[in-house]
Amino acid sequence: MTQIRVSERSPRLDPRPVAHRIGLVALSTDHTTEVDFARILAPQGVGIYVNRIEYANPVTPERLRAMEPGLAEAASRILPGEALDAVVYGCTSASVVIGDDAVTAAIRRGKPGVPVITPVSATLAGLRAMGARRISVLTPYTVDTSAPMAALFEAEGFEIARFTCLNMSDDREMARIAPEEIVALGAEAAAPGSDALFISCTAVRAAGVIGHIEAAAGCPALSSNYAAAWAVLRHLGLPAAAAPGHLMTL
Repeated sequence: MTQIRVSERSPRLDPRPVAHRIGLVALSTDHTTEVDFARILAPQGVGIYVNRIEYANPVTPERLRAMEPGLAEAASRILPGEALDAVVYGCTSASVVIGDDAVTAAIRRGKPGVPVITPVSATLAGLRAMGARRISVLTPYTVDTSAPMAALFEAEGFEIARFTCLNMSDDREMARIAPEEIVALGAEAAAPGSDALFISCTAVRAAGVIGHIEAAAGCPALSSNYAAAWAVLRHLGLPAAAAPGHLMTL
């Protein structure tokens, strides 16, 4: 039998396996957010640690609100007992209907004191960094799910030049919208004279084609995952990612 030797010394340990680490609470049905974050954030030295929260379609305000009671536990299961630099909640429409303050409070019950980033808080910060006031919005949702988002932007002082929804109710299908279709739909949704175009939903694969969207729409553009990734880099004090798009230059 092979004799197994025990090393005479213990290895030196780094403070962390990765210099920067964020948690991501993703929907159980999500296909897109992890892929976008891995492409944009991982090359900047950010570790992304994910837990999924139960979600069942269709995408309605009622189904979105139903996630709130599970947020604390979902966050607590991300590297239990260890600090995170931030936790991102990966749902735009739920952040609207639950409310950013309620989302933050729930996640901090699971991860006390952690900074919380939502697609909504990131988008508002991104639009303000751009100096945008008159905006166009494209969502994949139904009218009922889109209406609270329109109300939020107006309450935050933005003028909505055009608001377009695709009347979809299954986020798995939203994730299957072809990237070239996102570019074309973005161009159609952007009203002339808009300061910026926002494409909602963490399921929609807009972050990978932001540069193409801006060229087609004729204005700066941001999407849920693109804005959240930018907000993470800004929070961590890291250089902008190599991803195309106006926001990453700010």
